[in-house]
Amino acid sequence: MADTITIRSDAETEHAVDVLTRDGGSRSAAIRQAVLEAAQRRERAAAMRRAALRLPLGEPDGIDVAAEISRERGEERP
Repeated sequence: MADTITIRSDAETEHAVDVLTRDGGSRSAAIRQAVLEAAQRRERAAAMRRAALRLPLGEPDGIDVAAEISRERGEERP
């Protein structure tokens, strides 16, 4: 048996539920699907962050980015 969850909705949430139920689906099904999709997006984002942190950084290229920006800004001034 599934647990019951109660939420307080506001105008923005009610609009979102209205959009999700335009196809005739129930509010409960729409909210359940939205929660599952939000969790999947969050898990994918976390997995992508972990994968990005595991990427090798490579060798330094010897460029001092701060010095380059400063030099370029100096050239822009009249």
